[in-house]
Amino acid sequence: MDKLEIRSAQSASGATVMSLIGPVTLNTLFEFQDALRKEQSGGLIIVLTDVPYMDSAGLGAILSAYASCQRHKRKFALAGISERVMALLRMTKVDGLVPRYDTVEAVEKDWGATAQSA
Repeated sequence: MDKLEIRSAQSASGATVMSLIGPVTLNTLFEFQDALRKEQSGGLIIVLTDVPYMDSAGLGAILSAYASCQRHKRKFALAGISERVMALLRMTKVDGLVPRYDTVEAVEKDWGATAQSA
């Protein structure tokens, strides 16, 4: 059975950076959902660089986290999306829905610019 490792850290802006390592599938979903439920910072950045693949259950968890952040007026972004996961996002048309960036630094730069212009 595949294993998902979740590493959380705080970014310079105070957002939680949740780096996922391993597949995000129905078999690895429960720990990820639990970590998402505990997350209460002002923003959430999910790093998918080391996610080799994701199934519909994993995609559902990502979309649920995005919707939760929107409801609670918290920032949300995906960063460093692997090519295979990007293919899933494109196929399901999620790539145009969820904010996505190449790096965490790019997210932070954009969020900093947004805060300064507000």
